[in-house]
Amino acid sequence: MEIIDKKNLEKIKALNNQFVLKVVDEFISLCKPLKVTVITDSQEDIDYVRNRAIELSEETKLSLKGHTVHYDGFFTMSNHDQARDKGNTQVLVPKDEEGSYPWINTMEREKGLKEVLDIMDGCMKGHECVIRFFCLGPKNSKFSILALQLTDSFYVAHSEDLLYRAGYEEFRKLNGSDDFFYFIHSSGELTGKPPVTKNLDKRRIYIDLKEGRVLSVNNQYAGNSLGLKKLALRLAIYKANNEDWLTEHYFIMGVHPKGKNRTSFFCGAFPSACGKTSTAMLPGQTIVGDDIAYLRVWEDGYAHSVNIERGIFGIIKDVNAKNDPVIFDALTTPRETIFSNVLVKDGKPYWIGDGSTIPDGGHNYSGNWNKGKKDKNGRDIPLAHPNARYTIRIEELNNADPNLHKPDGVPVHGIFYGGRDSDTMPPVIESLDWEHGVFLGASIESETTSATLGEEGVRMKQPMANLDFMVVSLGKYIKNHQVFGNRLEHCPKVFATNYFLKNKEGKYLNGILDKLCWVIWAEGRVHNDFNAIKTPIGNIPKYLDLKTLFKQYLDKDYKEEDYIKQFSIRPKKILEKLDRIEAMYKKEKDVPEFFWNIFNNQKNLLINLKNKSDSEEISPLLF
Repeated sequence: MEIIDKKNLEKIKALNNQFVLKVVDEFISLCKPLKVTVITDSQEDIDYVRNRAIELSEETKLSLKGHTVHYDGFFTMSNHDQARDKGNTQVLVPKDEEGSYPWINTMEREKGLKEVLDIMDGCMKGHECVIRFFCLGPKNSKFSILALQLTDSFYVAHSEDLLYRAGYEEFRKLNGSDDFFYFIHSSGELTGKPPVTKNLDKRRIYIDLKEGRVLSVNNQYAGNSLGLKKLALRLAIYKANNEDWLTEHYFIMGVHPKGKNRTSFFCGAFPSACGKTSTAMLPGQTIVGDDIAYLRVWEDGYAHSVNIERGIFGIIKDVNAKNDPVIFDALTTPRETIFSNVLVKDGKPYWIGDGSTIPDGGHNYSGNWNKGKKDKNGRDIPLAHPNARYTIRIEELNNADPNLHKPDGVPVHGIFYGGRDSDTMPPVIESLDWEHGVFLGASIESETTSATLGEEGVRMKQPMANLDFMVVSLGKYIKNHQVFGNRLEHCPKVFATNYFLKNKEGKYLNGILDKLCWVIWAEGRVHNDFNAIKTPIGNIPKYLDLKTLFKQYLDKDYKEEDYIKQFSIRPKKILEKLDRIEAMYKKEKDVPEFFWNIFNNQKNLLINLKNKSDSEEISPLLF
């Protein structure tokens, strides 16, 4: 503790928590920073973080007040620090549990700790370390979990101030308890200006379930470095599924149908880059959260949900005034906002699909950029990375829901599950009951995108859009969902969506804003405003209902021929999907019986349907 001056040490001691002192002492001694600064909930301390990020060139001011830009490390288009690194993200498990989770990377705990702690030895040399305290969820709420963070990146620390609720005073209320998560992060040795992580080959993101902690080193990209985000999601999934609640990869939105004096709250799980944030930010609706939610059974018989965050770390690609007007307005007006890995010219940010005229040159993550620039492997370097991001506070948005910080959360009336599917499922279907909804969520597939490192366009299985973060067996996870829903007096309706259906020529069958009509239809189904057509895979909308909604909400004439193309049932394709789902779940232990009952019933119905028709696409008008 010698490196911490008296003023900062007193801030830690004021918490009266020996476990906090132990963690700080252990990792300050290991990481060996030049200086340690403890950040409380005071505005002075929080301002210090942002100002230091700018002073150190981790962020650079842009023309609009409050806007800054940050760049993550880049060597080539295939070797960079601008997406989640699945390969070097490991869940540390006891030796006897190795191989229990075939869908994620695991490492024997003692081996992993030795490796990562060796790499972290001296990783903060010459850097200032900040000690942060946050609250995952609303303050004074039985939903919430506290989080301690040590990092030497002021960009990371600044991002956390936009994304999470300050928690120093909440730590005081722990009365010495060790019931909190903690996260140690270092960007490691830096190079260049702006300073970026040099040793990407030593990038490690290790999740220690036993200790409720994450150790992350040699990276800056927020998906790898912001422990409180997807890394804390894993810790919370482990905790929730060994208790009696749920941690989910959910947005939370308030749906406000025209002419109805009501608000219905929906959650939704979508893999990265599949329309999750843009759904939560649909025009005319309100947003509680866009990424991670905790759910509990509440006294009123509903599941209640809270957003563990207060901000958005969103993909900026294709955000423009036409398709995402609410987000676009927020990004083009003065407020505290961090852009990452975009092009900057004369203090203005540009990104892929922003609808503007792109300048011929400027500065981006590769340094000075001009059209046609290539990396050393001959690959084109786009003006902005396809996974470029923005970070912004929700409460500063004009569509922020007033229940954002409500300690009791909001009642969940419906749940959406979706993925990137070019040729199989219709744009929206409704489950037949809660257990069928769990089956729909467990059956999500999605084609890979630039949000993770690796090849794009590969069809991956994504149960509840959560497989990347799963740290319990899938059988246990699905069973817990079944039990959770069966405890509810008012069970949410469950819907599966697909915004990415294409025709044989590869053209999307849906407009980007069409999703508003799918959402409004689902809200109407919750309140029995619409009838539906029952099919072997679930309930689908009637044409005339959608025609009315398209006119009312988008002022579009929705043609019957488009409806038929979109909502035709494709038995052959769906049976192929079921074969893939079966192959996955046959490898799992303890998959509950209800799952296989639904699987077999749906498969038999689809086989009968396929045998009755020569067509690969069966019109919804025939049901």
